[in-house]
Amino acid sequence: MRLARGVSPWLVPAVAASAISVALTRRSRRWAVAAAPLTALTGAMFWFFRDPDRVPGTGLVLSPADGVVQSIDPWPDGRTRVAIFMSPLDVHVNRAPLDGTVTSVTHVAGGFKPAFDKDSDRNERVVWHFGTALGDIELVQIAGAVARRIVPYLGVGAKVAQGDRIGLIRFGSRVDIYLPEGIAPAVTVGQRMTAGVTRVDHG
Repeated sequence: MRLARGVSPWLVPAVAASAISVALTRRSRRWAVAAAPLTALTGAMFWFFRDPDRVPGTGLVLSPADGVVQSIDPWPDGRTRVAIFMSPLDVHVNRAPLDGTVTSVTHVAGGFKPAFDKDSDRNERVVWHFGTALGDIELVQIAGAVARRIVPYLGVGAKVAQGDRIGLIRFGSRVDIYLPEGIAPAVTVGQRMTAGVTRVDHG
């Protein structure tokens, strides 16, 4: 199973603690009390940080994240924001919604409200802009109450193909994509999304 880049600070200590506790269990059964939950935690983290290969779907704009559509909001400038909530059980690697070039990657400091909270717009986040055939596309990775680290994989000037991996949000969070004026969303609130596969636009 492929694991996401940028998970070592979380996964390595868990694996090490699990391995040590299992080894110590051979000397004393008392260590089984620690070994069992640590082994379970390590297994859960392998699942949380999975990064499956995918065949891109078809459409002008594909979902940048796994999860559920939390809201669809018209923006004052004519764009439409589609917010996708990622639970701790979803894949946490985010993908490019369409072909283009990274024109900016900006880290914005903020709080750590739950991603489903209305005030999570003020959370720690990374704002991406892509130059594409549709013009500028904005994408925002938002940290949640648990996910306090966003790991961008690319920098300014990088070329991306639709469905390419662009970064990781550790544990549950939110990803917003802003569809340009004239592009209507083809998704509904509550719909489950698959990064790099589900079509977001009507065309």
